[in-house]
Amino acid sequence: MAKKSEIGKLGEDIACEYLINKGFKIIERNFRKPWGELDIIATDPGKFLVFIEVKTMRQSGNSAIAELRPEENLTAAKLKKLKRTASLYAGFNENLVNDKNGWRIDLVAIMINENENRDIKHFENI
Repeated sequence: MAKKSEIGKLGEDIACEYLINKGFKIIERNFRKPWGELDIIATDPGKFLVFIEVKTMRQSGNSAIAELRPEENLTAAKLKKLKRTASLYAGFNENLVNDKNGWRIDLVAIMINENENRDIKHFENI
C-alpha cells in the first residue's frame, strides 16, 4: 500500500495535469511556510489567481471506507488556514492578482479506484 505522502504527490500530479488540460497555468506547487501550505497556485484561463487544495483517496474494498469521499477531508479548520495562507501569498504577490477578479480557493478531489481509474471533481470558489 502506498504511503499517504505518495498518494498526496500522485494526487497533486493528477490535479496539475487536469488543470493544465482545462487551460490553467501552474505558477507554484507545495508552497510551505510556518503558518500554512498551499498545494497548487495557478491562474485560470481568465487570469484569475487560484489556490488549489488537492484531496486524494484510494478506494478500497472496505465498504465503510468506500463511502468516504476525498472532499469530505477538507475541514473547516483546514479551510480557515488555507484562506489565511492564500491571503498572505496574494498580499506578497500583488502582481499576480488581477484587480478585476482577485483570487479564489478551489478544491480538486480525486478518488483512485482499485483499477487505477480516477474520478476527479473540481469545486470552484469553496
